[in-house]
Amino acid sequence: MGGVSSPATEFRAGFACFVGRPNVGKSTLMNALVGAKVAITSSKPQTTRRAIRGVVHRPGAQLVVVDTPGLHRPRTLLGERLDSLVLSTLTEVDVIGFCVPADEAIGRGDRFIAEKLAAVKKTPVVAVVTKCDLADREAVARQLLAVSELADFAEIIPVSAETGERLDVLTEQLVARLPQSPPLYPDGELTDEPEQVLVAELIREAALEGVRDELPHSIAVVVEEMGPREGRDDLLDVYAHMFVERPSQKAIVIGPKGARLKDVGTRARQQIEALLGTRVYLDLRIKVAKDWQRDPKQLRRLGFYD
Repeated sequence: MGGVSSPATEFRAGFACFVGRPNVGKSTLMNALVGAKVAITSSKPQTTRRAIRGVVHRPGAQLVVVDTPGLHRPRTLLGERLDSLVLSTLTEVDVIGFCVPADEAIGRGDRFIAEKLAAVKKTPVVAVVTKCDLADREAVARQLLAVSELADFAEIIPVSAETGERLDVLTEQLVARLPQSPPLYPDGELTDEPEQVLVAELIREAALEGVRDELPHSIAVVVEEMGPREGRDDLLDVYAHMFVERPSQKAIVIGPKGARLKDVGTRARQQIEALLGTRVYLDLRIKVAKDWQRDPKQLRRLGFYD
């Protein structure tokens, strides 16, 4: 490489987060930027529940992406907790990416979030038009214009996480708004989420695929125990519980003759093995925790803190 290297003081590091209504491609975008699967992605809305941090390493910069749940008008205690988590995240980051998909008309949900963002005065907001691979050029151009009318954004950038189109431009624009700072994480580290949380999220993602629309909010997963099997360093034992709210939901997740649960276990195990780079034995049990989304005590037990 030619050129003069920058002095160490010019290194930039800081936090960015992506917000948008559920299912606009925030987690997929973060995974594409980080280059590894650290946030669960699903075709079901409302799958992300924790502020998972992905670390994007670039020469001269480190961008720490905080992935937030989708902002929405809350209907349950869990919904309220998710929204307060999002709003508290917005005040703590250096730059916000507001995601709007290219292939859907702007709606009330997008306007609701744009209003919320207008109240976050000190943090620059970059509008990101996602899923550009799903729309033709004219549709993308129309969407860029429509987004520009929502608010006064620092930048508006069309991207596709699937094809990688303009992700480099997005990264540059986000990095440009970070403060000068030494790196916040060791080189090569991609996330600061504990492995057990990531494993629980992968199990949850596998459970959500192919389950009917009424279930996404109703599934929580807790990894009770995880460790190498005694006398073997090539096999990891994972004991996990999946919680649903009603016996009828338990039956849906188990499926006819246990077929769906078996499929969930296989898919989750493959993802966990890919994440951790080791063979895995997964013991997955289903429990009913009645109306856990509305019960503060159960929410705490399942990892959703006040």
